[in-house]
Order: sequence, then C-alpha cells, then structure tokens
Amino acid sequence: MFEIGSTVPALEDTAGQVVRLSDHRGTDNLLLYFMRSTTCPVCNSHVRDLAKLAGVRVLVAVPEGRVEAAAWRAKRGLSLQVVTGRSGSPHEAVGLTKKVFGSLQQSGSLLVDRDGVVRHAHSATMPTGAYDRKGIAGALEELVRTR
Repeated sequence: MFEIGSTVPALEDTAGQVVRLSDHRGTDNLLLYFMRSTTCPVCNSHVRDLAKLAGVRVLVAVPEGRVEAAAWRAKRGLSLQVVTGRSGSPHEAVGLTKKVFGSLQQSGSLLVDRDGVVRHAHSATMPTGAYDRKGIAGALEELVRTR
C-alpha cells in the first residue's frame, strides 16, 4: 500500500482547505483511515469506532468528491476531519486501487507519528479487513512507551 519514505500528496478537507500530513509534524500522531465508500456500512462502523481513539488525530479519507464528503460528514454529525484528494482519489495516491474486476475500492489505514515516521500501514480489499484495530492499538501503545 504505502511505502516507507513515500509522501502523500496534499489532500483537501470538506471546506476546500489544503491538508498536508507534514502540517502535523511535531504536534500530532495521525491516523489516516481510507474508507471504501461513504455508503459502505462496514466502513461507517469503523469510523464510529475510530472516533473513540485517544492519543491520535484521525483523518477519514473518502474516494468521493468534496461536496459528497461534506454532505456525508454533516449527515453523520462527525467531529473527525474528512479529506478527499485535490486531484484524483486519496486512495490512488497511496496505492489503494480498485480490485475484483475494478469494482471494489481497497481501503485501509496509515498511522504516522508526530515525527513523520509511518508506524503502521494496513490495507484490504474487503472492507471487513480494512480496520486493523489490534495493529493500530499496538502501534499506539508503542508510541506511548517510547515517548
């Protein structure tokens, strides 16, 4: 999915503001969760769980455009920041492609510590496997131990 040393291009939030992962360097541990689709019930369940995480700022990346992302965020009453790609899908930017005859968007997560080091990366074609709760929890625990 995401190679160590790669960079994620600028994203934009639902208000159209540019979001760069580097903007969080030195301040926040950052978890970028890539949803398969805003209409995916499994992904929506994962987002509800991610909203409860402590010790990390969560960004939810959706493949839909900014207008659709804003409507979805408002409908759900999400406090989490929702981002899209400035050009193309944020998923494509990190190598999450469409599988199974080009119809099923891959999803996954990327945990970057406040120093900009990728601590956990996970991807899956099936949405049920996209949220690696134990892997993320373990990586966050490790961050606490090393600080």
